[in-house]
Amino acid sequence: MRFFKVVIALPIVVIVITLLATIVTQTIPGFGISSYRALFNTLTGQGVDSPSQQQINHLITAEDFRVSLFADNIPQARILKITPTGDLLVSSPRKGTVFLLQDNDQDGRVDSTIPLVNGLNRPHGIDLYKDGENHWLYIAETDAIGRIAVDWQTGKVRGEYHRIITNLPSGKGHWTKTIRFGHDGWLYLTGGSSCNVCEEKDPRRSTMMRFQPDGSEGHIYASGLRNSVGFDWAPWNNNLYATDNGRDLLGDDFPPCELNLIKHNGFYGWPYINGFGKLDPDYGQGKDSLLSNSISPSFGFRAHNAPLGIHFLRHPNLPQHTALVALHGSWNRSTPDGYKVIALHWDEQGNITSNDFLTNFLQDNQQIIGRPVDIEEGPNGSIYISDDYAGVIYRVLYK
Repeated sequence: MRFFKVVIALPIVVIVITLLATIVTQTIPGFGISSYRALFNTLTGQGVDSPSQQQINHLITAEDFRVSLFADNIPQARILKITPTGDLLVSSPRKGTVFLLQDNDQDGRVDSTIPLVNGLNRPHGIDLYKDGENHWLYIAETDAIGRIAVDWQTGKVRGEYHRIITNLPSGKGHWTKTIRFGHDGWLYLTGGSSCNVCEEKDPRRSTMMRFQPDGSEGHIYASGLRNSVGFDWAPWNNNLYATDNGRDLLGDDFPPCELNLIKHNGFYGWPYINGFGKLDPDYGQGKDSLLSNSISPSFGFRAHNAPLGIHFLRHPNLPQHTALVALHGSWNRSTPDGYKVIALHWDEQGNITSNDFLTNFLQDNQQIIGRPVDIEEGPNGSIYISDDYAGVIYRVLYK
């Protein structure tokens, strides 16, 4: 009976999405078929075919860098992680799998795609942790955090996958969970809101949490973060920065998406405050007192650019005091925007400037060939960029 209900429900969902997309394309100037596909990708995770070599040739890199295709046919490729042996892990929520990608002949193209862990519930965040003789792979599912021991020399798991944190808030809204181990040995976890804008019933929504490696002592580390998919520590001072997606339905150019300097017990405004101290028109009335306690962004991205993964460059041959940020791109602007990777640069006073690093995923201002998600750095300075829209991973090298 349950299967019958699911079979009946799926066509209804598709019809509703199609009708919604039809209405949107008829009422918002410039919202064409590529924007409809981006909306469908946002709602379902479904993407498009891998880009052709001609389309890849039209991608534009920063000066002295070049881009190539490292891997394809990875449905909804999301979070990346380099293993101790220099191989690459990628999560695929649609497949319920974490894949191990190996470039055995070191020619810059994957040779084997191994499903390392299967049967997961929308796996997203991944990270590694060494505890004595055990090398653990931690995986953030939509409702739980689990781990499994791996022998990285052989590329094989050891023992069973075990969930150490369960009953995390999941379901509607922003379903992804991202994890990373900090220099302090704690496991940091972010999870987004259940809505566009609302007051959450579960206080763990729209926060960054922190746990011991065994899953104990969990607590909220920072709050008011609507959807912070990416975070990383600046290598020169260990400051923790997180991207955050601003809310929708307030126009093309407001509110800005955010880069936040995360502090313990810090409050970052959502749902009452947007951007740089602007009270929300729906939930900000009577909340003026929160303005003095809310931490404003360190940097503002353009509205609806959807910044996701952030990675501070560490290889000595790469630009220093620099982070790369993946802009997933808008599905909700009259003119599409984002769809690129940018570089953020910190000066000696801590001021942040930006420039384009990898662009032209939106080609001819109308065809979307990719939506960047996450960024990882190999031991030789190779930069890997995942794209959940085309199901591929790019490799960017310094010339």
